[in-house]
Amino acid sequence: MSIQESGVRQRTVAKAQILLDALPYIREHWGKTVVVKLGGAAMTEPDLAASFAEDVALLRLAGVRPVVVHGGGPQITEVAGRLGLATRFERGLRVTDPDTLDVTRMVLVGRINTHLVSLINRQGVPAAGLSGDDGSLFVAAPKAADLGLVGEIVEVNVGVVHGMMDGFVPVVASTAADAAGQAYNVNADEAAAALAVALGAEKLIYLTDVPGLYDAVDGVPELLSELSVEQCRRLLGEGVVGGGMIPKVEGVIRAMDAGVGRSHILDGRVRHALILELFTPEGLGTMITAEGPEVPRAEDA
Repeated sequence: MSIQESGVRQRTVAKAQILLDALPYIREHWGKTVVVKLGGAAMTEPDLAASFAEDVALLRLAGVRPVVVHGGGPQITEVAGRLGLATRFERGLRVTDPDTLDVTRMVLVGRINTHLVSLINRQGVPAAGLSGDDGSLFVAAPKAADLGLVGEIVEVNVGVVHGMMDGFVPVVASTAADAAGQAYNVNADEAAAALAVALGAEKLIYLTDVPGLYDAVDGVPELLSELSVEQCRRLLGEGVVGGGMIPKVEGVIRAMDAGVGRSHILDGRVRHALILELFTPEGLGTMITAEGPEVPRAEDA
């Protein structure tokens, strides 16, 4: 056997070992429903969007049942700015007047949703787009007077999603309407949490533009690799969590109080963040469990 042949075989064995190392995690997640909320750079940078589509395809082919929920904050702000519409946020939520609502629905349903569906389809895994209006998936009511046409989800009708999941990866745009047909802008983090609860999902995952949740240790911010729901409540109550992270942490608490097994807040700027979190032992970002860490994650050992 030549040295070159030996090297090729060693590399091949190493690749096989990577797959074997992932086997326990694939087995753990096989047949489970995982709701993934996509946001941030992973939606605006083409390479990251393509990487995300590859991850979703791999999850599906490995027996996981992914459901994607997306917002589109940066894209909505960009289009609104080009149309001369001001953007204002309160408590991490976009204040929405009728013109902003029109832009929001146009961007979410007509632009982003179709693009994500196309990216996943290109990976050989069929995906299909939905809005929160389809099948009255998300029924909303006004959230607060100072937010305008921002809705709070009060009912989730998952029949339309269930009907798709056997054959497709559902890709859901975070729009909603009330029983009378009045449209609302609903926060995608809230929509993902509500859908995870209604589907009885095993996991709720937020892909965002930060590495995870932080807390101050001796005055120095420290990434929390794992924490409990009660610790999430503390971070929220003490004002450690702010801005756009507020609805994410609120969504985690709401979902896990209602029975979702685990939640994750991951950095969507890391290529293949989903696969790294679900199919490797190292962990990436912050994982939230009911009771918090029992044993150190591999990255802390």
